[in-house]
Amino acid sequence: MRSDRNGNAHPYLIADIMQTLDAVSRPLDECVEEIARVVFASGTVIYPTETTYVIGCDPFDSAAIDHLYGVKRRPDAKPLTFHVASVEELLEYAGGNPFATLAARRLLPAAVVLLVRRPQFIDGEVTAGLPTLGLRVPHTPIATAILARCGPLAATSANISGERAYRGIGDTNELPSADLLVSAGPTGSDAEPSIVDISGSHPLLIREGAVSAERLRETFGELHFVAPKIRGSQ
Repeated sequence: MRSDRNGNAHPYLIADIMQTLDAVSRPLDECVEEIARVVFASGTVIYPTETTYVIGCDPFDSAAIDHLYGVKRRPDAKPLTFHVASVEELLEYAGGNPFATLAARRLLPAAVVLLVRRPQFIDGEVTAGLPTLGLRVPHTPIATAILARCGPLAATSANISGERAYRGIGDTNELPSADLLVSAGPTGSDAEPSIVDISGSHPLLIREGAVSAERLRETFGELHFVAPKIRGSQ
C-alpha cells in the first residue's frame, strides 16, 4: 500500500498499480463518473489540460492532499493550484480582485495561473502557508467536465518533482503513482502555463509560458516583472 508525505499508508487504495482510464474511446460522461468516484474517495487523479497532464485531488481533503504530495515527492513549501471549471467560479475565489475581473473579460479561459489573496475559507495546507492562492481555468473538454462534476481540484503538474512534465506521450511508469490516470492523448503544447501574481497593486509576471507577456500586458493594461537578483563580485 502506498504512503503519503508523512509515511503513513494511504487507506483508500486497493493495489499499488495505477489504473488507467481510456478517455479517447469511452463516452465522456462515463469517464467523468469514474473519475468522480476516485476523487470522492480521497483519491488522486492524473488528467490532461491544454499544456500538461496534472495530478489533482479534493482540495478540502487533508488525507488526499498528503497523498498527492507523497506520490509526487513535492516539497511541502511548494503550493498547489486550484483548478476550477469556469471563469465565474474563478471570480468567486478571487474576492472582487479587479485584475481577475479584467482577465475574465479579456483572457480567460487560458493557460495561465492567477495568484490572488487566499480566501479565509481556504486552508493554508493547499497554499503551503503562503498568503496567495493560484487559480486556473483549464479549457479542454475533459478537464472542464471533470471540474464541473467534482468541484475544484488542487493540482500540480503530473511528474515527480524535478522531472520533465508529462504531455500524454512517453513512459507512464515515470508518472507519480496516482489512483487513476485519465489517458486522452497528447496535449498539443510544449509550454507551461504562465503565472501572474495579481494579489497586489500591480500585476506581476512570475513566469512567462503559454500566454505571452505581451498578451498579458494587453489584458491588464500593465505588467511588472520580477526583478533579477543582482549578485556582488565577491
